[in-house]
Amino acid sequence: MKGLLLSIVASLSCLAVSAEGPTIVDEWSSVQAPPAPALVAPVIDPSTTALLLLDFQDRIIAGRPRAAATVPRVARLLAFARNSGILVAYSLAGQSGPESIVPELKPAPSDHIVRSSVDKFYGTDLEAWLKSKGIKTLVITGLVAEGAVLGTSIGACLRGFKVIVPVDGTASSEPFAEKYVAWHLTNAPAVRGNVTLTRIDLLVH
Repeated sequence: MKGLLLSIVASLSCLAVSAEGPTIVDEWSSVQAPPAPALVAPVIDPSTTALLLLDFQDRIIAGRPRAAATVPRVARLLAFARNSGILVAYSLAGQSGPESIVPELKPAPSDHIVRSSVDKFYGTDLEAWLKSKGIKTLVITGLVAEGAVLGTSIGACLRGFKVIVPVDGTASSEPFAEKYVAWHLTNAPAVRGNVTLTRIDLLVH
């Protein structure tokens, strides 16, 4: 009898939850993705722009083919930045040092390096260093898209910077994460209107 009562209570509880309507998890497979955001060829001023390379470390790239594929593209962007006089800054995740950055993207002695979690402004001097150099716009590349790139882009916008994100200069383990980040950066509060999505070939000239 007790077992029957418990079964009835459980069934009634399920009915009560169902009566409130489906959750987004229930609707997951039926939700259609919005149109892809437009990629823009931004005009940048090298004197007020900095390039950020976030967490391009061996251990983060290992096992992520999509991440590895970004390296030669970002190397081209890095060469362009150095030739144009654009400031360059790096970030590290974990306890590894600058030697963990992949060889193609090694920092120069004058480059600034910070260490933090997903928002590279948190607990670092990155904001103070950038503003002391008169920087107003950040070109943000890095790994992974839903981690350092998303977190630092939000942090940058909240601190008054304009942000440019080359979508081929970041990656994740899964394409869906990259897709979500592109949507978030062009639609969410704080970042909407402050982030421009582009491609590296639209930046490098």
